[in-house]
Amino acid sequence: ALVRPIIRQAIARVVEACSAPGVQQYVQEVEEALHDDVERFLLPAPAPEREPGPAAWPGSYEEDPFHEYQVNIIVDNTETPGAPVIYETAPTHKNLFGSIEPMLEYGGMWRSDFMGIRAGAFHRAQGGYLVFDALDAVSEPLVWSTLKRTLRYGRLEIHTPDHLSLVPSTTLKPEPVPCAVKVIMLGDAELYEALAHEDAAFKRLFKVKADFDDTIPRQPQTMLRYVGFLSRLCQEEQLRPCDREAVAALLEWAVRLAGRQNKLSARLDAIADVVREADYWAAKAGEAVVTRATVTRALTERVERVNLIEEKLRELLAQGIVLMNTQSLVIGQVNGLVVYELEEDYAFGGPIRITAETSMGDAGVVNIEREVDLGDATYNKGVLILSGYLRHVYAQDKPLVLSASLCVEQSYDGIAGDSASAAEIYALLSSLAQVPIAQGIAVTGSVNQKGQFQPISGINEKIEGFFDVCRLQGLTGTQGVILPPQNVDDLMLRADVVEAVLAGQFHLYPVATIDEGLPILTGMAAGQRCGETWYPGDSVNARVDAHLRRFAEQWYALQHGHTYE
Repeated sequence: ALVRPIIRQAIARVVEACSAPGVQQYVQEVEEALHDDVERFLLPAPAPEREPGPAAWPGSYEEDPFHEYQVNIIVDNTETPGAPVIYETAPTHKNLFGSIEPMLEYGGMWRSDFMGIRAGAFHRAQGGYLVFDALDAVSEPLVWSTLKRTLRYGRLEIHTPDHLSLVPSTTLKPEPVPCAVKVIMLGDAELYEALAHEDAAFKRLFKVKADFDDTIPRQPQTMLRYVGFLSRLCQEEQLRPCDREAVAALLEWAVRLAGRQNKLSARLDAIADVVREADYWAAKAGEAVVTRATVTRALTERVERVNLIEEKLRELLAQGIVLMNTQSLVIGQVNGLVVYELEEDYAFGGPIRITAETSMGDAGVVNIEREVDLGDATYNKGVLILSGYLRHVYAQDKPLVLSASLCVEQSYDGIAGDSASAAEIYALLSSLAQVPIAQGIAVTGSVNQKGQFQPISGINEKIEGFFDVCRLQGLTGTQGVILPPQNVDDLMLRADVVEAVLAGQFHLYPVATIDEGLPILTGMAAGQRCGETWYPGDSVNARVDAHLRRFAEQWYALQHGHTYE
C-alpha cells in the first residue's frame, strides 16, 4: 500500500501528457503490474544462464527482467514543423506498411516481440502526405492490394505476409491504427490509364489527377529559379560551379529540349545529368569552374554515345548508296525532311527524296507508301489533303483528269506524320508544269486544302540534318530549307548552322503558302488567277492549269471516240 502512491506520482506526468483512452488504459495496467511486481525492482537481476554455444547473433533476443516495461516508439514527429511529407523511394510492402522483425532466442527459436515492430512510411506520414512512384509500387508483391485495403477502410495494419518473411516466427498482430494520410502516386499517363482500365477501384481511391507539364515559361523569374537549381545542385553534389557562359549554354539547351523559344524544359533530371558530365570534363581539363566549352563537350559526348545509326546513314550518303542530290535542278523531285527519334533526349534529322509522276487518267493521286502500308494514318491524311488542294486551285472550271504517283524513294520503314505534304505538292506541281526544282532547297511543312503551311515538329533536327548533308556534298551558298512561319519561334539551331546562315552559305525561308515557295524552288513566278487566266502567263500555276486543261480535253475527246497522236 505504501508503494502505490510513489508509483502513481512517478507516472502522473505521463497521465497528464497523454489523454488518449488507449494510453490511459496502458498506464493503469503498468501501475498495477509495478505494484504487484515491485520486488523485481528491489533485487539485482540474476545473469541469465546460457547453454555453451556460439555468441548471440546481432539483434537476437536477450532476456531482460524489465523487458515488458520498455516502450517501442516507432514514430516521433515532435520535431517536425507542420504536416510530415514523406517521399518513399523504395515502396516495398515492408517500407510502406511496416513490419515485425523476429528475434532469435537461445536454442535457435525465433519469436515476435512488440519491440520488433517497425514503422513504415504510412506511419511516418500520419497527418501528412506520402509520395511514391506508382510503377515501383504496383511492381512489388502485395503492395497494390494492401494499399487499396488501407485506403478503402482507413485502417493501417502492421504485419509481415508469410511468403515475404524469411524465417518462421510466432504470430504478433498489433492493433490497427486509423490511417490519416494523403497518398500521392507519381507516374506517366499510360500507367494511369492502365490502372484505371484494369482496376475499377483505382479512380474511387485516387480521385484527383494532376498533369505536370514538361515545360515552363521562359521568363526572368523562371530563369532565376533555374540558376538557383544549378547552384544548389553544384553545392549539394560538390560539383564545380558553373560560370555565366555555362549557365547560358545550359539554358539554351533547356530551351531546345522544350521545343519553343519561349519555353524551358522542366526535365531537371536531364539538365542535372549534363551538369554532372560537364563537371567531369572540367576536371579532365583541370579547370576550376564549368564553362560553356565543357558544357558543349558534355552535350557532344552525349550525342556521340548514341548516334551510331546517324553516322551509318551519313556513310551511305557519302558512298552514294543512299541517293541524294543537293545541287542540281530536277523535274518532279523534291527533298523532304524527316526526324529519326532514337533516344528520349536524342533525335536527328535528314532529307528524303520525294518523286512524282503524272499522266492523264482517272486514278487520282496514288501514294505508293499508302498502297504498301508504309504510311500511318496521319501521313495518308496528308496525301488526301493534297488531292483537295489540287481540286481547290485547278478544278473549279474543269474536271480533274489526273493519274499521279508519289513515292518516298529508298524508304523501307514506315512513314509517320504529314510534314511531307508540302514537299509532295511541290513535286506534283513540278511534274505537271514541267518546271525543274532546285534540289538544294529542302521543304518541310504540313499543308491544308487551301495551300496554307502549318507547323510541324522536329524543325531543328530537320534543318541541321539537311545542313549536314549539304556540307557533306559541298555548300554552294544557294542551299536552304523552306519551313512554316509558325516554326520560326522554335528555332534553336547548332552554332555551326547559325554561322553558315549569317555568312550566307545556308538559307532559311519561312513561307505561309504553297505559292510563296514556288519562286524559291523554281525561280519562276507562282502566278495568280485573273478571271479565267493566270498572270503572268508563263508562271508555274499557269503551266499546271494548262496541262490539266489539256488532260481534261483529251480525256473528253477519247470518251467520245476521238483519237490523239
